[in-house]
Amino acid sequence: MLTLTDGLTKTMNFKNVFRWHYPFLLLLALMTMRATAADTLLVLGDSLSAGYRMSASAAWPALLNDKWQKSPAIINGSISGDTAAQGVARLPALLKKHQPRWVLIELGGNDGLRGFPPKQLEQDLDSAIKQVKAAGAQPLLMQVRLPANYGRRYTESFAAIYPQLAERNSIPLVPFFMEQVYLKPEWMQDDGIHPAPAAQSFIADVMAKQLAPLVNHE
Repeated sequence: MLTLTDGLTKTMNFKNVFRWHYPFLLLLALMTMRATAADTLLVLGDSLSAGYRMSASAAWPALLNDKWQKSPAIINGSISGDTAAQGVARLPALLKKHQPRWVLIELGGNDGLRGFPPKQLEQDLDSAIKQVKAAGAQPLLMQVRLPANYGRRYTESFAAIYPQLAERNSIPLVPFFMEQVYLKPEWMQDDGIHPAPAAQSFIADVMAKQLAPLVNHE
């Protein structure tokens, strides 16, 4: 017959303890991995977020990542020149690789500059939103506006797409940061379309205020 001391010794044997607690340890590891993935914000954008004519480290997503000390971590999945359709085509691979908790969709500017039909843009953005939701992430849609010289009818029809999509899909609509950048010529590149390196810190600050309450940043 085992004494009480012998029983306690056997119970505290490392192999027994590990075996009994293995399911709990496995669950804890999976939860830790998920928590790491949950702290990721993916930016799906075009040249306005990619850092056109500058290094990616100088673009506002990288500056905001540093400002927030990677809490949440920001992954910049933006590519200069991308249309909404091209962004949608890249999205599945980005979602699979980074498993973000939030995805900021900043697309449509190139569609507008090329005069693409607003209805097509609406369908592409709606597809992106649905893909993000299907992956278990939260979509955040940025309002995009075109310069006034593209004609009032087209620019108004274009701009109206974003609040309609946000309302229909019950997702946040993030204000367009370029509206403030346009006001300062020194913040614009010589093409009159893209923000200059000098504007990136300002944009990062603006986006920090807009995104903080949406992505649980303290």
